[in-house]
Amino acid sequence: MQVPPVFIDMSLEDQAQELRVYLKSLGAEISEEKISERSWLQIPLERSENIILAFCEKLTKAQGPKLGLVCLRAEQAALVMIELLGTYTDKNASHAREDAIRCIASALADPKTFLLDPLLSLKPVRFLEGELIHDLLNIFVSENLAAYLKFYQEHKEFVTTQGLNHEQNMQKMRLLSFMQLAESSPEISFDVIEQELQMQPDEVEGFIIEVLKTKLVRARMDQAARKVFVSSTMHRTFGRAQWQQLRDLLHSWRGNLSSVQEGMKSITAAQLELLNQQ
Repeated sequence: MQVPPVFIDMSLEDQAQELRVYLKSLGAEISEEKISERSWLQIPLERSENIILAFCEKLTKAQGPKLGLVCLRAEQAALVMIELLGTYTDKNASHAREDAIRCIASALADPKTFLLDPLLSLKPVRFLEGELIHDLLNIFVSENLAAYLKFYQEHKEFVTTQGLNHEQNMQKMRLLSFMQLAESSPEISFDVIEQELQMQPDEVEGFIIEVLKTKLVRARMDQAARKVFVSSTMHRTFGRAQWQQLRDLLHSWRGNLSSVQEGMKSITAAQLELLNQQ
């Protein structure tokens, strides 16, 4: 029995045909037949956002043999959602309230998404300021594990209704909190990790190994000394202070390169002088 090819294994023409049929089923005014590249898709303005959102949801949830294995996986669908929310203005941001909430919840639940700061700049997300979902997002952006646990104790039902798993949230907040520690200290003791991340002594080494696997933090673990030596870490937020730090680093590199260049010039001049004397 021959199994039909999955979407990602199809030719580009067959992929386009598959998408034409699917988008037409969502309400797009689109021909199911092959036509010119520039005119094959026309989406009515009043329905465009709903179609895009439905398509993103299809990509994140599909389990069938065709679209379920499409190369645009859940993370790409989330990026499309963020791009869509970025098109709203102050005047119509309130219309995207539910989409903004869903976008935040999806980002928090995604085990591969750690840089959440960009969401705060989206106008529909800013419209949610003062609501619990916005408070929770702020915790994942810049607070630590203790802040999350306090929020959870006070709003357990809310966290559950957003489709979020508390244990997964704990794991993610531990990693984010460790990144925060790594930003401020190049040397972290196991005792500090146990205290700040509320872990048992026998859990620390395994946790550090998992952190290093993410490549968000580059470090060396010394089991004998019970310490972690950090060489670099991804910043949880990238604001004015981080830009200033990057500027200073680039100026330092520029100065070092200038010193090397001057040194090479001196060596070259000395060698030329020796050759002229011979």
